[in-house]
Amino acid sequence: MTHTHIVIMAGGVGSRLYPISTPEHPKQFIDLLGCGKTLIQLTYDRFREVDPEARFWVVTSARYIPFIREQLPDIPPDQILAEPEPRNTAPCIALACWKIRRKDPGANIIVSPSDAYVPDCKAFACTMRTALDFTRTCQAIVCVGIHPDSPHTGYGYIHAPGATDGVTKVASFKEKPSLEIAQGYLSEGGYFWNAGIFVWNIDTIEAELRSHAPQICGVMDALSPAFYTPEEPAALERLFPTCEKISIDYAVMEKSSQVFMIPGHWVWSDLGSFEAIEKISGKKLK
Repeated sequence: MTHTHIVIMAGGVGSRLYPISTPEHPKQFIDLLGCGKTLIQLTYDRFREVDPEARFWVVTSARYIPFIREQLPDIPPDQILAEPEPRNTAPCIALACWKIRRKDPGANIIVSPSDAYVPDCKAFACTMRTALDFTRTCQAIVCVGIHPDSPHTGYGYIHAPGATDGVTKVASFKEKPSLEIAQGYLSEGGYFWNAGIFVWNIDTIEAELRSHAPQICGVMDALSPAFYTPEEPAALERLFPTCEKISIDYAVMEKSSQVFMIPGHWVWSDLGSFEAIEKISGKKLK
């Protein structure tokens, strides 16, 4: 039986929302919307709707572990992974996937940021289950695209011409564009905001990382004998900082021939600006 694993990336400092979000207490651990739950709690609840039996993992900075334990007490301590220092998303994702493989070599995995806003949990769950069904049986990386409602220059774009409801092959990834280029994307059509959510099975992501990010894989292979032993913290402290500092987008997504996209037909925001939060909460923040 294939199990679903949800990896929540929660190591960011939310610098764009300073001084509300600070390195000591970043936005994912704050009730930014005044709804009684922090952003990471909302993320956790949303993914519980995708699969109530899913196994959850959080990758975060060592100094944020107390927030995770307090706000997500149901996640087992050995599934809360502390990065000794930030090395961007490729090493973060590799660490989680190497650890998951040791426990579940047939895992089907979703990787997600901890701080997005998606109010329609049922529609979100339906999209994610479709993506999981796709990766369960084939070698594919599925990313989630959001229909752009403005020529936003703060998001990366996915070019997936012809995408409608199901899973579609991705033509290319585009970096955060200038306003003029973003306007061109919207008028041309077939371009989506990159929500930063990825779905894959364990064999696919390992093969893609070995192909495109061998240095990081070498570090993980050296680390793995210490997993789930008393030696793990010291080995992590010594080896993880030697990983190349690179995002999963640069390391794998832009190089892989196995990338697909599923569009999310639901409201989404990364809550990356005061304006975005004020628009949703209806409250002035500053």
